[in-house]
Amino acid sequence: MNKLFLLILCIAGIAFSCTEESNQTIDTDNFTIIFDNNKFESSYIPIDIRETPDGGYLVLGGRRLNDSNFTGIYLLKADKFGNFVKEIEVDETSVNPIADFTAFQGKYYFFCMDPLTQVAQIAEVDPELAAVTITPVQGGLTYPSAASFVDNGFVLLSYDNGNKESIISLVTISGAIQASKGYSIGTGEDIEEPIINHFIRTGRQYPFAAGKVSSNLYFFNGFYNYTFSLVFTDISSDDPAGVVQGQQDDGGFSAVTSLGGNKFASSRFNFGDNFILPNKDLSTTGNTSSTDLGGYSLPEMVENAKVRILRATVDNKNVLIYGTDTKSKQIGLLFYEETSGTFISSRYLGFSNPFEIASLIQTADGGLAVCGTTYLAGRFPRICIFKLSKDKLIESVN
Repeated sequence: MNKLFLLILCIAGIAFSCTEESNQTIDTDNFTIIFDNNKFESSYIPIDIRETPDGGYLVLGGRRLNDSNFTGIYLLKADKFGNFVKEIEVDETSVNPIADFTAFQGKYYFFCMDPLTQVAQIAEVDPELAAVTITPVQGGLTYPSAASFVDNGFVLLSYDNGNKESIISLVTISGAIQASKGYSIGTGEDIEEPIINHFIRTGRQYPFAAGKVSSNLYFFNGFYNYTFSLVFTDISSDDPAGVVQGQQDDGGFSAVTSLGGNKFASSRFNFGDNFILPNKDLSTTGNTSSTDLGGYSLPEMVENAKVRILRATVDNKNVLIYGTDTKSKQIGLLFYEETSGTFISSRYLGFSNPFEIASLIQTADGGLAVCGTTYLAGRFPRICIFKLSKDKLIESVN
C-alpha cells in the first residue's frame, strides 16, 4: 500500500474521518478501523490477529497475486488506537499463509508454503514487523492447511497430493518433525479437486483444523476416506482412533474446540444449513456421523457459514464466543456458557458495508478484538478491526 487511509468509526461515538495519516485520539477500548488504500484493484484477506505487548495488533493476511493462483502473504501492524503503523508484503517465494498466528517468547509464527514445490514453511516475525524469517519445514510436508500451538510446538495438518493423504504432524518451533502420520482421502480422479480448489481459491474455503485432545490423542478436521470428517488419532496408528464423518464435502464441522475429555465446542454445516453445538460429547473412538449430533439451528447465518470459537473469561464466567457471518452482512457474536452450553446473548458488528469474520481474540484489558473483511463499494476486500471493551463484554454475558 503506497498511501494507506484509515476509516475510523468510534463504536461509542459518532465521529467519522478519512485521512492519509491518522493522529486521532480515540477510545482504545471501543473502536472500529477499516484499512483502505489507493490500490483500488488490490485484495487483502485477513486470516488471524494477535495483540502485541505495547497494546497494538498484528494482523496476518493474504493478498491477491497477479502472476500466481496462490495467495501472497501480507502483514499489518496497528497501534493500540488501531492506527496504521507498518505493513509488509512478503515476496512471492512464500505463499498461502494459514492460521493460527502464534505468539511465543516474543516472536510470532505462522505456516506458509513454497509456490513451486508446495513444501511447508514456517515464518517468524517480531512485534514491530522489523523482519520476516522463513524456514522450510523438515521432512517435505506439502500444502499446509491448518495449525494450532500446543506444548510449545505445533499440530500441523497438511496435504500430500502425491499419496492423496491428509497428514497430521507434530512440528517444533524450528520446523523439525517429531511425529507424522498420513490418512488416505480416497482414490479416484476427482477426489482431491475440492482440496486443490481450496488452495488456489477457485472453490470453497474449507474449515481445516488441527489440535490436541489429551496427552496422546490429537484431531484434525479435514478430508479422510472420501469425506470431510473430524478424525482422532495418536499420530502413530495406521487407522484413526475415531472418526466423526461428514457428508462427503457437503457436511462436517465448521469449527471445533476441545474443552477437555470428550467435551467439545463446535459448529457444523450440512448442505448449507448451520448448527451450533456449544457443549457436546463427541465420540473419539469408532465411527459416528455429524448428522446425528443435532445442534442449534440459526437461520440468520449465511449458508455454510464461517465460524470462529473463542474460549474467554468474562466477569469471572467461562464463556464461549462464537463469531460468524450473517445474512444481514454483519459479523455475529454469540455468547454461551461453557459448562452448560446455555445461550446468553448475541451482538452484531458492522455498518453500511458488508463485513465477514476472520478471527477474534480476548485482549489483555479483558476486552475483545475482532478482525474481519469488509468490502468497499461492494467489491474491494479490506481488513478491519473491531475493538470492544471489557464493559461491553460484561454487558453481553449478564
